[in-house]
Amino acid sequence: MPHANAPLTERGRLRLARCVVDDGWPLRRAAERFQVGVTTAKRWADRYRADGAAGMSDRSSRPRRSPNRTPRRVERRVLHLRRAKRLGPVRIGWRLGLAASTCHAILRRAGVARLAHLDRATGQPIRRYEHLAPGDLVHVDVKKLGNIPNGGGWRIRGRAQGKLNRTATPGHTTDKYGGARLGYAYLHTALDDHSRLAYTEILTDETQQTATAFWRRAHAWFTAHGITIRRVLSDNGSCYKSRLWTDTCTQLGVTIKKTRPYRPQTNGKVERFHRTLTEEWAYARPYRSEKARRAALPAWLHTYNNHRHHTALGGPPAIRVPNLSGQNT
Repeated sequence: MPHANAPLTERGRLRLARCVVDDGWPLRRAAERFQVGVTTAKRWADRYRADGAAGMSDRSSRPRRSPNRTPRRVERRVLHLRRAKRLGPVRIGWRLGLAASTCHAILRRAGVARLAHLDRATGQPIRRYEHLAPGDLVHVDVKKLGNIPNGGGWRIRGRAQGKLNRTATPGHTTDKYGGARLGYAYLHTALDDHSRLAYTEILTDETQQTATAFWRRAHAWFTAHGITIRRVLSDNGSCYKSRLWTDTCTQLGVTIKKTRPYRPQTNGKVERFHRTLTEEWAYARPYRSEKARRAALPAWLHTYNNHRHHTALGGPPAIRVPNLSGQNT
């Protein structure tokens, strides 16, 4: 395709060539008329004589011969290591004594998918999907986090002081080995597949009663933002296989979907959200208590939904949810 400043398009080249070949114009006159060089006018006239109108399109600038190209047997070794070991260009280059850029060029030339786009277990390209409208599918899942003792845990205080802080925190229990335990925070999350809009609560457990009550509140929250939930996708946890969960979804008019056993990537959007949640909220700052960490969650969720740039969307989830703020209702 001609670049923006090209003086001739394919139609303009054809007109120039016909003026020279069919009408007998001198090359210099045709070059002045179409504001190009004489050599350019000659090139298009010669192509018109040889190939007709079909010769007016751009041709590949790739050379006919590449004497310094990597030998075929070396290319086959690079591709074999990629398929068998699923290694990147740097590690392949280290094994074969090649530059990483050379290995990258070989992989790109062969059309090999990036490692990030492959399933780690099978090596097959991941089939990514996205539903067309908000509410077509909502992912739900639970993430467990250890509670932080007052004064800070082992991540910021070290093992010894962290243990003392756990023992001094009210509400701790003692395990059979005499160690202090503070239990877990259970993060229940509902995430819209199309917009990645997320609703999260920190609860005390993951029983069917807790999960079902959370789902009712999440359903009401999405409804308040103009999203009608049609399907919900969960893993095969006991709370999601219960009769109470089934009855609740039926009452709300939501179709239940389950992931295949041992295939957590099917629910990968909410799994990835939980990873982002832990990196940017749960372990982002040296919290001095569990209360301080939980107090920071609402502000982070607001930032995620309304301001944080999502690489798959080209902006925050709010760009895919009309009137998320509710100010225009």
